[in-house]
Amino acid sequence: MMRTKIALIIVVLSTLLCSSCSRVKPWVKPYERQNISDPIMSFSRDPVSDAYLSHVHDAREGARGADGGSGGGCGCN
Repeated sequence: MMRTKIALIIVVLSTLLCSSCSRVKPWVKPYERQNISDPIMSFSRDPVSDAYLSHVHDAREGARGADGGSGGGCGCN
């Protein structure tokens, strides 16, 4: 029982030590980078709608002074 635990620990540690020595290689080749910028690969399904909602959120946040400015977004103290 104890020998199997020690053997398992040795195997796990040796695996971790051997795998940490390898270099991380980029999986995207330079000539494949244009495929990443494809609209299908974007996170949102409707970027126009997301841009509009982001604008509305920024405008409302600025109006209530939530970004650290003075109260109310009027710029007065």
